[in-house]
Amino acid sequence: MGRAMESRQKATILASEGLTAHSLAETVFVAADIARRADVQERKDRLARLVGAAIVPRLLSLHHHESLLPPDRAPSQAEIEELAHLVLSPNIQAAVAYVTELRDRGLPMETLFVQLLQPAAQHLGKMWDNDECDFIDVTLGVGQLQLLLATFNCTHTLPALSAKRRAFLTVAPGEQHSFGLSMVAKLLRAAGWSVTSDCEPRLDDIASAVRKDWYAVAGITVGSDRQFTRVAETIAAIRKHSCNPAIGIMVGGQEFIERPELVSRLGADATAPDATSAVILAQKLFDTGARCNWLGTAPI
Repeated sequence: MGRAMESRQKATILASEGLTAHSLAETVFVAADIARRADVQERKDRLARLVGAAIVPRLLSLHHHESLLPPDRAPSQAEIEELAHLVLSPNIQAAVAYVTELRDRGLPMETLFVQLLQPAAQHLGKMWDNDECDFIDVTLGVGQLQLLLATFNCTHTLPALSAKRRAFLTVAPGEQHSFGLSMVAKLLRAAGWSVTSDCEPRLDDIASAVRKDWYAVAGITVGSDRQFTRVAETIAAIRKHSCNPAIGIMVGGQEFIERPELVSRLGADATAPDATSAVILAQKLFDTGARCNWLGTAPI
């Protein structure tokens, strides 16, 4: 009680001297010898970067896990497959009505994204693998799922939004395999994205690319855990140099499927298990960034 009273008295005196709320809080709660250090601003900047690059993505990942519904309330496999077949039709209204019905059942959109739209995209990929549909069918279906997500997140109504649907894709520096990257790029382009890809990247080139041009999403594919250090460096460079402060970063590779905790540990926002669901994830990250950049609201 004595320390609290002393702090309030000190705050009252300082406030009467015209200090701002920010400087007042620092003076009351930060030791004087620390507040006078020459590197205080640098330390603040480093803390802000840490919060943005590590702590916030981790909190968001925890929120996403908590939003998952138990199997008895979550969309069933039959409902997932039904949506996958509905989006193979060029008439989007049936799919909109279907998702609306599930949402009105009490399922939040975050849950529908994780437990309905992404699995529906994965089912389209399995249908493609099993020769139940061709590439044109898959691209139509994935594009319709992307439109569904944008519709329910209300970002399809933002002006000139299509021009902002731009993605930068790369492999981890030193990575030799780029097939997965090329497949994601092909599906993104088919879904209306403008895609820049780099299969032989250097860290300086990646930093220069995101500093020069605006991208909504960056994607990095990883072949083995030997590349993790370089992946973390690449993600840090993208966040530091990107001219879009709300850029979403997704990573792909078998390691992330088996160990999803690596996503936030390396500084990324999310991962997708395959190319079809990567398109839906890119739209999700885009919607989140769009709401922050243009609507001024918190991420959904």
